[in-house]
Amino acid sequence: MATTTATAASASPTVVGPPIHTPKCRSLKASSSTPKTLKLTCSNNNPSPRAATAKALRLTRRTIILEGVALAPLFLIRQPPAAEAREVEVGSYLPPSPSDSSFVLFKATSKDTPALRAGNVQPYQFILPPTWKQTRVANILSGNYCQPKCAEPWVEVKFEDEKQGKVQVVASPLVRLTNKPNATIEEIGSPEKLIASLGPFVTGNSYDPDELLETSVEKLGDQTYYKYVLETPYALTGTHNLAKATAKGNTVVLFVASANDKQWQASEKTLRHILDSFQV
Repeated sequence: MATTTATAASASPTVVGPPIHTPKCRSLKASSSTPKTLKLTCSNNNPSPRAATAKALRLTRRTIILEGVALAPLFLIRQPPAAEAREVEVGSYLPPSPSDSSFVLFKATSKDTPALRAGNVQPYQFILPPTWKQTRVANILSGNYCQPKCAEPWVEVKFEDEKQGKVQVVASPLVRLTNKPNATIEEIGSPEKLIASLGPFVTGNSYDPDELLETSVEKLGDQTYYKYVLETPYALTGTHNLAKATAKGNTVVLFVASANDKQWQASEKTLRHILDSFQV
């Protein structure tokens, strides 16, 4: 333990720095909320520079603490692990597709998204060209903040290629579309009725029924899918969109393939092939 030794000087002490003003206390009062606590009411109308500096330091420290608390949630938000969004070509880590070796197969698991971990979405799969890359989904769009009871649709995964286009999987709570638990997609309504509700999640902004060029119904085993071809000149996702939707459990899953005019000319066939491969 460090010991401080004070040495008395024989001469009169010299005051260094500005004098310290001692607050004048007016009264001693007992607190009504806590009888045993005494409040000393003091006044200090002319604080010294030293006291002012101390007060400024206290305020600065308090500001830092409050700002730190406010910003804490931003740092505590779980960042997606590398497996959820790898900035490398998918051909470097996904297996070849058994049906077409020129593509690779993406099979979603509980490691990939919050909804899959929560059991809100059934596993799904689709093929991709090996040169495509997975892109990160913003936390506010991923459903990470609202699982397991999200009221609005969220984005599961996204992949893209600058020359060919992009794809994404969007999931919507079933209760947003129907009150019937575990409803099939046919029980929700016609293809036109479904796309009227989910169209904005295809385009990224708004949906106009005139943008719908083609609809079809596909059966894969016991699962029914609605398929769409849209020409969307004002869409944020791209001027051309393909979509495929199905319902399973308590969720409607929507697969979207998008491209601008240049990408569509070069890769329409590829995007249609990717869309056809999607299944839950």
